[in-house]
Amino acid sequence: MSRTLAEWQAYQEQVNVHSIELGLDRVREVWRRMGAPAPAPAVITVAGTNGKGSTVALLEAMIGAAGQRVGAFTSPHLLVCNERVRIDGRMVDDAALVGAFERIEAARRPAGPDAVPLTYFEFGTLAALDLFARAGVDVAVLEVGLGGRLDAVNIVDADVAVVTTVDLDHVEWLGPDRDRIGREKAGIARAGRPAIVGEPLPPAGLLQALAEAGAQVERAGVDFTVERHVVGWRWQHRDGTAMELPDPALAAPVQYANAAAAIAALHALWRGTAAAPGLLLAAVAAGLRQVRISARLQSLGGEPELIVDVGHNPQAARALAQWLDTQPPGPVRAVYGALGDKDVAGVIAALGTRISHWHLAGLDRDTPRGLTAAALASRLQQVLPQTSFDLHVDVKTALAAARGQALPGERILAFGSFFVAAAAMAERRD
Repeated sequence: MSRTLAEWQAYQEQVNVHSIELGLDRVREVWRRMGAPAPAPAVITVAGTNGKGSTVALLEAMIGAAGQRVGAFTSPHLLVCNERVRIDGRMVDDAALVGAFERIEAARRPAGPDAVPLTYFEFGTLAALDLFARAGVDVAVLEVGLGGRLDAVNIVDADVAVVTTVDLDHVEWLGPDRDRIGREKAGIARAGRPAIVGEPLPPAGLLQALAEAGAQVERAGVDFTVERHVVGWRWQHRDGTAMELPDPALAAPVQYANAAAAIAALHALWRGTAAAPGLLLAAVAAGLRQVRISARLQSLGGEPELIVDVGHNPQAARALAQWLDTQPPGPVRAVYGALGDKDVAGVIAALGTRISHWHLAGLDRDTPRGLTAAALASRLQQVLPQTSFDLHVDVKTALAAARGQALPGERILAFGSFFVAAAAMAERRD
């Protein structure tokens, strides 16, 4: 009897006792049993602590604007798992995902004792590769889930690798410092192929690992640069390629760095083709105007205005702070929830007094990894002992309280976890 998509999701969470199990052997074996289909003639793999999802969305929009078929794989999702696999900018439907999962299961559990215990993420990765191959996309853009070297997407050789940023996150899996984390992320690069480094001051470990891999490294601020104007901006490569461009449709100053890395990736991918110069400029300009991605400083409107962001670590919080500093002055209420493995103190310190009042939302009902509101309060008081806050059992309650207490002219910023963003987005959908 065929399972529904919801039943497949529940089943996948039981197949492997570990929700995260890094390593390529298991997923590569199932992929081999499926015939190891190439997802596309060209593959761009995107790793990084922050900025991965935005960079994938930018690449997706630019490639589509160039008239090429594009498949994009991202994670996690906000509302439905279909969000993770997109073809030509549209989520695949339930039937397509179910069909892919059935093919994966047949390969995972052949006759005999050789069943392979895939994780939920690995099922999704293989489904994306399978569906992109069957759809005949021209370019597959794959977002790393965790790290890079041992992440499931790394069973595919990237024609261009992108590392957006490197900062402290998932230290229990990737290492305690930027050098070691950078080395893990460098694992997506291949010898003789371009590797785009999106931040101007990357850790030495990243650059050393890329050099050891024999990748053709192109660095922000060295090989390509950004010059912002009052309106618009300029992207320039050391080979003389230069473009005057419209501002990205995505909010936040950090999106210029993400866009610059995406452009560098396409510049490397299309370099040497007859149509490259004109194709690149037209595709980039159109993609910058058309790009959309949920819960990246997304305004949901309303009175008071609600802004949603998935920022969940100190680097992301610093980007939020930078964005808030560019906005009209006025009190900001934060609806904040976090997972237990995150640097809550670092997030709070990055935002500091920009937040006038904290509505702390427990996530312990959403996931075993979620912190209670009381645990958040303890960390908040250690960093900002004089700040004001309220405790709430969940995000929905925190949002309602923030709206009820907000004064005219105040805004609400809901952030800290995909669980927070998902609750805010689901409320709008309802």
